[in-house]
Amino acid sequence: MADKKEKVGFFGSIKNFFGRIGKQFRDIKSEMKKIVWPTKSQIINNTIVVIAVSLIAAVFIFGVDTVFGLVLQLIYKNV
Repeated sequence: MADKKEKVGFFGSIKNFFGRIGKQFRDIKSEMKKIVWPTKSQIINNTIVVIAVSLIAAVFIFGVDTVFGLVLQLIYKNV
């Protein structure tokens, strides 16, 4: 049996190229059907968690920055 990797020419390679693009879009469509989208309540809950964690992190960083700033002021004032 001969190999299927024969030279197909310019138009055959173009047909093969567009066939692969079509297969890619079919695969994307089938994968999109498998996605489980979050409910509205899950989105609201996750948003609240993200905002709360961001605020806690901001307050912590502000506190650490303030303490380090005061310590540096004391060090430079005595030098």
